[in-house]
Amino acid sequence: MVIVLLELGRRLGKRKLEKYGKDAESGVGVIDATVYGLLSLLIGFTFAGASSRFDHRRQLVAEEINAIGTAYLRVEALPPRVQEPVREAFRAYMDALIAGYQNPEASGAVRRESKALKRAQDVLWTRAVAACLGPGGEPARMLLLPSLNESFDAVEMEYLNRRIHPPVIIYAMLGMAALAAAVFGGMGVAVGTTRNWSHIVGFAATIAIAVWVIVELEYPRFGVIRVTSFDQTLVELRESMR
Repeated sequence: MVIVLLELGRRLGKRKLEKYGKDAESGVGVIDATVYGLLSLLIGFTFAGASSRFDHRRQLVAEEINAIGTAYLRVEALPPRVQEPVREAFRAYMDALIAGYQNPEASGAVRRESKALKRAQDVLWTRAVAACLGPGGEPARMLLLPSLNESFDAVEMEYLNRRIHPPVIIYAMLGMAALAAAVFGGMGVAVGTTRNWSHIVGFAATIAIAVWVIVELEYPRFGVIRVTSFDQTLVELRESMR
């Protein structure tokens, strides 16, 4: 699309040069600079925001893993006879959590996994509360239950942050600015007698790559740039729950 608009701008520029001569270029530099400046600002701020959110999501996953690992260790504060049912519920909860991370592509699948995670969470909480309220469970009340609650909060916070993105209007402005810059860029190279393909392709590729990286950072569970290394740590934590 950018290349098409560059060519369109070039042809429009050629027509204006043929009709008005050198006067066709009078004063257009200010307008071009404004459009290019706006495009640069939009790309810069959008990229900075996407990068910041990407780092924050990785931090949330790390906090989630740390909270879950701590809660699982505190199951040992329960009497030995009631530890295994709680550990079993913990493993089922982890399985549901990992399944939700490994199947993010279909929104319907995500909703189903979320319901499965909620059920596993309810079972884990019910068994933990029952074990803490039973005989000998007093030492675990101030350790296990708050830690479990912190784990659930960390998982919910990570899930909610996956849904935080800039308003659609920001992407619309970015796209419009890129297209307008392509037209003005094409008009700017109209003074040449031949097409400079290296500049045309280079401009289009630069804009496309910048937008692609921004989208990749905004949706780190769908593209090439992912937070799967942190998900693997979650899998390793699950494997340690024997």
